[in-house]
Amino acid sequence: MTKRREIAQLGEFGLIAELTKDLPLVNPSSVKGVGDDAAVIGLEGDRCLLLSTDLLMEGIHFDLVYFPLKHLGYKAVVVGISDILAMNGTPRQITVSIGVSAKQSVESLQELYDGVRAACVEYGVDLVGGDTSASVTGLAISVTAVGEVARKGIAYRGGARMNDLICITGDLGSAYLGLHLLEREKRALEGSDNPQPHFEGYNYLLERQLHPHARTDIIEAMREAALVPTSMIDLSDGLASDLLHICKSSSCGARIYLDRLPIARESYSLCEEMNIDPVVAALNGGDDHQLLFTVPLAAREAVMQLGAIDIVGHITPASTGVMLTTPDGSDIPITAPGHK
Repeated sequence: MTKRREIAQLGEFGLIAELTKDLPLVNPSSVKGVGDDAAVIGLEGDRCLLLSTDLLMEGIHFDLVYFPLKHLGYKAVVVGISDILAMNGTPRQITVSIGVSAKQSVESLQELYDGVRAACVEYGVDLVGGDTSASVTGLAISVTAVGEVARKGIAYRGGARMNDLICITGDLGSAYLGLHLLEREKRALEGSDNPQPHFEGYNYLLERQLHPHARTDIIEAMREAALVPTSMIDLSDGLASDLLHICKSSSCGARIYLDRLPIARESYSLCEEMNIDPVVAALNGGDDHQLLFTVPLAAREAVMQLGAIDIVGHITPASTGVMLTTPDGSDIPITAPGHK
């Protein structure tokens, strides 16, 4: 009798690997399957199609007590197209499928799709299809994003090389702290007839959680500079987890420096107020939807000229592990907690 294994033993990515290990690619056009931010499908000439799917579940990825439906629709699109950007591609189309419970009305779903529409307009993508179904567990949203990229311009997770620079767009931990702020106020105001949440001074953190922006600007700037990352990943699960993905895929180690981690002023303020370690938030918070990428050492000047990018470390031999170096020179092994 086969011993039962719990899903928690494997975690999200271990489960995916287990379920797909006996599904080899058999079509020549399937360039890259499971294991990166998006699948890569070969087209005629030097172009490739990028395809990615994300699933957002009520009670797991969002709470409708404090998440406006319009913002949710917008964010769902950002989550989808960020995977296309992480392959150095250009998002072109999306499909949106929803599972709807009885508590939703036509008007509330129209509000959700107002957000979808706003994101499509902002990022130049077309909504080309989807599906609807009844749901007994709350609202579910599935977004499939389609994009394109030149074959030579694809940035896989597995391309990092020795001494490459490790780069990050934007700051870390803000979305995670925005979620903590929302959850704190939800608890504090539970049962109140006239809830008045206290968000003063933290609008930036709320925006990062409720209304994130896809980094199309960075991809376009790198393309104009003829700069192709050696590896790249969407920062959705936290710096620690996503850096470990790059290192595993690239068979390498990494060293990042604590004093180089980009953390917003508002994040420090809320961390002090809520007794949260800002470094833990930056490493493990997730939901940032920034880009983590590597470039050759020779590209340092080109990266710096792009602006809005922090160089936080470099790639090392696999034997050295993945380390966080503190200002006093101590090395702390980087590990990643389980995540959704």
